[in-house]
Amino acid sequence: MTTLDAGFDLALAKRDAVRRAFRKRMLTFGIPAAVLAYLVYVAIAFDIAGLAGRARMDNARILLADMVSHKVHVTRDNRFDKTTVAIEGENKGTFADDQWPAWVVREGASTAVALEAGNVVRFDPDAVRFDIPDYGLLEIVQDRSGIAMKTPAGATPEWINASSSRVTVTRPEGRLTVTKTRAEVFRYFGGWELFFFTLDSPFHGRSWGELAALAVSGERVRAGESNLAAMASDVWNNAMWRHKDVAWAIFETVLMAFLGTMGAAIVAVPLAFAAAKNFAPALLVRFGMRRVFDFLRGVDGLIWTIILSRAFGPGPLTGSLAILFTDTGTFGKLFSEALENVDQKQIDGLRSTGANVVQRNRFGVIPQLAPVIVSQVLYYLESNMRSATVIGAIVGGGIGLLLTQAIQTQKDWEEVTYYIVLTLLMVSATDILSGWLRSKLIGAR
Repeated sequence: MTTLDAGFDLALAKRDAVRRAFRKRMLTFGIPAAVLAYLVYVAIAFDIAGLAGRARMDNARILLADMVSHKVHVTRDNRFDKTTVAIEGENKGTFADDQWPAWVVREGASTAVALEAGNVVRFDPDAVRFDIPDYGLLEIVQDRSGIAMKTPAGATPEWINASSSRVTVTRPEGRLTVTKTRAEVFRYFGGWELFFFTLDSPFHGRSWGELAALAVSGERVRAGESNLAAMASDVWNNAMWRHKDVAWAIFETVLMAFLGTMGAAIVAVPLAFAAAKNFAPALLVRFGMRRVFDFLRGVDGLIWTIILSRAFGPGPLTGSLAILFTDTGTFGKLFSEALENVDQKQIDGLRSTGANVVQRNRFGVIPQLAPVIVSQVLYYLESNMRSATVIGAIVGGGIGLLLTQAIQTQKDWEEVTYYIVLTLLMVSATDILSGWLRSKLIGAR
């Protein structure tokens, strides 16, 4: 009987071992297989293969070029029979007729635009001609009925996009766009032109050495103002890059994040006591306050922004309130959980001395809660710097508004890069500052 029981127990143990090994294999191989199957489904549902086919790498190259360089536009407007040369095609960057770059030459009624590698575009009275080495002469005739294009013999290359109303020629040396009433050549140059001084500034086109010499020179370029002050004024009031407006926009973004974060912390600290079970024994009070926190943080900050902008109108204050509402719910939950984990012995010690409720909370609770408050508030302040940029794009304030405007124009992508770089620097500076404050207020580990 004993031998039979032992054999039975051994067989049962073997079956259990086999089942456990099977379950382990299922977990080891089943979960990765499920993840792989889901990824395959996502690839099919979102048409990843088709996305790769629809990708326009030529547009991506143009975008990247626009972000790190600038374009000089040579434009002939047939309606007014006028040819202009302008940086980024803006009136504020238009060259005077007698100050055109050397590679743009007026030849009677025609204009010759010399590009790199021997490419030449001519705006002639009867047609637009593009002489391309190793390809030939491309001739485009404009009239009211449409556009006629004459190309060298052979198939039309892919870098020519032509229709009856528009012809676009995209070459590494530059781009040509021709419509019924307009012809325009874009030539790229590295760097952000006019970043410091615009064309109307007496300091434009001078080297850094010349600027340094003028800064210490007694001979004044502008009467009644020192050269250094004149340089600073021209940079600050730059009409192309709007450094003054950008500085104010950065200040608005920082202020929006600071007011929203600090306001949320001030509101959340007293409310957190009503949500902590060791400070608010009444179940109904705790339940109600926690649901308030859930509601505030459950509604995304962008939704609060849209709701509040309808109520209070656009502006940085609306963005601050949206951050305050969202972070009040988050801080309330975090602070109430921290309150539930405070050391009760310190509070009991103060109670034994006869301290009242306010004194016990002030000297027994807040010092324990302070590291949590400081750490979380500084972290969310850093995070809200990024959020304030997006919120500013909706409520019309801060660097987010300038960034949205620059993106919508789809023209000056170097300005978009400028604003993105400033946003990254702002977030990095906040991170460094918050780390320093955290080490001073809490102490290094």
